Parts: sequence; C-alpha cells; structure tokens
Amino acid sequence: MLRRTRLLIVAAVALAIVLITTIVSLIGGFDRTDGGQVAIVRNGGMFDNRNIRQIIQPASGLTWRGLYSTSHKYPAQQRFYTITAKANAGDRSGVDVVHTPSSDGVDMGIEGTLYFSLNLDQKTLRDFDDKFGTRTFTAANGRTYHAYDGDEGWSAFLDQIIRPVIDNDLREQISRFRCAELVSSCSLVQNNGSASGSKVAGKSNNGNIAAVQNAINSSLAEDLESTLGDKFLMGLRFNLVRISLPDNVQQAVDKAQAAFAAVSEAQAKVAQARAEAAANEARQQGYSKCPACATIDEMKAIPPNVSTFAPGQGFAVTPGAK
Repeated sequence: MLRRTRLLIVAAVALAIVLITTIVSLIGGFDRTDGGQVAIVRNGGMFDNRNIRQIIQPASGLTWRGLYSTSHKYPAQQRFYTITAKANAGDRSGVDVVHTPSSDGVDMGIEGTLYFSLNLDQKTLRDFDDKFGTRTFTAANGRTYHAYDGDEGWSAFLDQIIRPVIDNDLREQISRFRCAELVSSCSLVQNNGSASGSKVAGKSNNGNIAAVQNAINSSLAEDLESTLGDKFLMGLRFNLVRISLPDNVQQAVDKAQAAFAAVSEAQAKVAQARAEAAANEARQQGYSKCPACATIDEMKAIPPNVSTFAPGQGFAVTPGAK
C-alpha cells in the first residue's frame, strides 16, 4: 500500500511538471511588438529548421509564433546616428568626432547626425535578418551583441557596419575644399591672412558646407546599398552640424582675432583723438570771433558749489556753503 502511494505521488509530480512545462511553452509561443518594433520570427523547435517563420508587424496584438521560436526585433521607426564632441551624447561613448584633412592639409573635425529608417519591405527584412541577424557585432565596451539585442546591439551594428561608410564619405567630400572655404577664420592664420580676407571667405562658407552636406546625402544611399548589399536603410539624411579646427590652429586663430581687435581699438582711439582736436580747434576759432561766448562758456563751467568767482589779477574762488 505504501509503495503504491509513493508511485501515485511520483506520477502526480511528473504530470504536474509536464503540465507546467506545456503551459509555459504555450505561453512562450505568443509574442507581440511595440509601436516602434518589427519582429522577424525564426523556428526554434527541437525538430524544426532555423528558417524565418513569419514577420510580426509593428504595434501588433498577441500573435502565435510557434513553440520555441525566437523573435528578432528591430526598430521600425526613424532612427539616428550621432557624431558629436559632447561627451557621451553620441552613439559612441566619450568624445566622438570624425577627423579628416582639407585639401590644404588642415585636420578638420566633423560633427553631424545621420537620420534613417529600416526598410520594412518583407523580403528585404528577411534578407536583412539572414545577413546581419545571424552574426554578432562588437560594441565599444568590448562585448558582442546581435543587431536585435536592444539599443546596445543596434548601436554595435551601426558602429561596425554603417560608421565606416559615413567616415569615408566625409573624408571624400571634405578633401575637396580648402580650410578657409569651410571655416572662414582659418584664413587668419594662413598666408596673407587678414580680417577682411576672413569676412570674404565667410560669405561662401555656408554654401560650401551645404554643398558638402548635399553631396554626402547623395552618395551615402549608393555607398550603403553597395556596402550592405541591398537598400536595407531608407530615408537617409545627414545633417552636418559643426566643422572645427585642431586645438593648435584654433589657438592661433584666437590670437589673430585678438590682435585684429587690438588694432581696431587703436584705430578707434586715433579717430577719437583727431575728432576731439578738430572740435577744440573749431571752438577756439569761435571764441576768437566771439569773446563774450568764451566768457559765457567759462561761467557755465563753474562748479555749482562755488558762490564767488572773481577772475582777473586777484583771481579768487570762494566755495559756497555746504
């Protein structure tokens, strides 16, 4: 009797384990996506292949994806990749600036943001997951991620696959311009630099920067399609935010600007002195023609606290009562 009871208990426990496992598996067979996600589902059962089973569209309800299948979730809305000198404000940790030389050899620092969206065409999504969802990418922290492993994985994918294309396009476009054509103050520290030369260069800087930006927007789409193997990214737009000079060049520019400011200040003082001398000369000529006017101005110049004023040989000034 005791043995039979034990067997019943063991059978009941085994049945409970089977039921719990089945329920958990069934629950795990459902999935859903947020508004900004698209999911590519791959088979994962013990006897299944690992092919793509289905695609779950953004903001879906609870969807049956099959037992033991896995969902690779990618961003479905517009995303961006930022390159900036502000520490930890870009996609790479710390300060991140693209350094590339101008046509005259000045190392230019480039900051900007690339806006884009993942192509949600179903065939293209399947190809994307086959090509990039089946491998890992090394992040800045040294760890490896799949492209679908949240923000860390997506950033690692962008940093390793997309960033080199951006760098190459920036390098190609910046090399077509001289430093002063992109940063007007660069003319201050180059041959025959002058304040007026800087102003002239500044007139065309905005146009040149716009030309660089437009050229990058035109070439990026083609270069990324060629590099990735298909139009996996759509709506590409690069905003060139800032072009900076190396620290030593910027310091030289600051010194040159300070020198020009000092020259301008000295010139202003000379002009002021000439104006005052001319005014005094004109005033003296007026007094020569009108002696009474000189006396009147002299009286006006007496401080208000003086009560007695006796000009002449026995000149006397008596302060008034306080």
